[in-house]
Amino acid sequence: MKRSDIAALLLLGALWGASFLFMRMGADAFGSMPLAGLRAIGAALCFAPMLASRRYMTELRAHWRPIAVVGLTNSALPYVLFSYAAQSLPAGLSAIFDAITPLLVAASGWLWLSEKLDTPRILGLLIGLAGVLWLVGDTAGLGHGNAHAGWAMAACVGATVCYAFSVHYSHRRLRTVSPMSTTAGSQIVAALLLTPSTIWQWPAQTPSTQAWLAMLGLAVACTAVAYLLFFRLIARVGAARSMTVLYLIPAFGVLWGTLFLGETFTMAMAVGCVVILLGTALTTGLIRFRPTTAAGTVAAVEET
Repeated sequence: MKRSDIAALLLLGALWGASFLFMRMGADAFGSMPLAGLRAIGAALCFAPMLASRRYMTELRAHWRPIAVVGLTNSALPYVLFSYAAQSLPAGLSAIFDAITPLLVAASGWLWLSEKLDTPRILGLLIGLAGVLWLVGDTAGLGHGNAHAGWAMAACVGATVCYAFSVHYSHRRLRTVSPMSTTAGSQIVAALLLTPSTIWQWPAQTPSTQAWLAMLGLAVACTAVAYLLFFRLIARVGAARSMTVLYLIPAFGVLWGTLFLGETFTMAMAVGCVVILLGTALTTGLIRFRPTTAAGTVAAVEET
């Protein structure tokens, strides 16, 4: 990759990692439902100019049903669940839980879609699960001073389950639709779904300026701009290389939480993060095992 592409990849990781910081900053002031709704509404407004394009409108009209499903499972529900978790969990910990998405994608494909997994990927799933259990045990022991920490962790896992479902569903139902149409349409659907609850549960006390800035950063920078940057990266370096951003999100999430919120990054969290990322790297094929001969050379695989 060129230096500009590496810089764009780091920026994307920083933006998506910052989403957990902004949710943590705004969740208490807005509440989980209004914050999730404002995030979707803000992103939808950023993508609204695309509706003037005949190409995108044609795709949206032709595929509105599966796009609506993706809007629910890849945007609306995860936004609500992560916003809820942000009221109890540190931003860094929520970001680490987000890293299990590729593990769930692989596991669900194996269990329900009969997709084959080789030994390294199965090993990666087991290692990643061990990392999650390690984090859950550590967090439950610490409690983070909040009795709702267990529900918050369940919400994080629930959000990643939604993401995993969306990956398989989009691959099957929206393979021929441009990613930009799917993203814009899903944000619009999420905004429509969450607007009633945003109005109904609007906080009685006006949120602070800091909370509003966090919400704007979440909607504009971490959602709309990040998706545009993501699609630009896919066009330049391909989907496989672009997906390496998944390994950057936990690191940036922990970094921003530590720098701006004074969150403590414990050794147990570090171990859990490393174990999850190792499992993810094995599951996604970033780390591969190759058979070697007795002399240590890579054994050639003959095609028959």
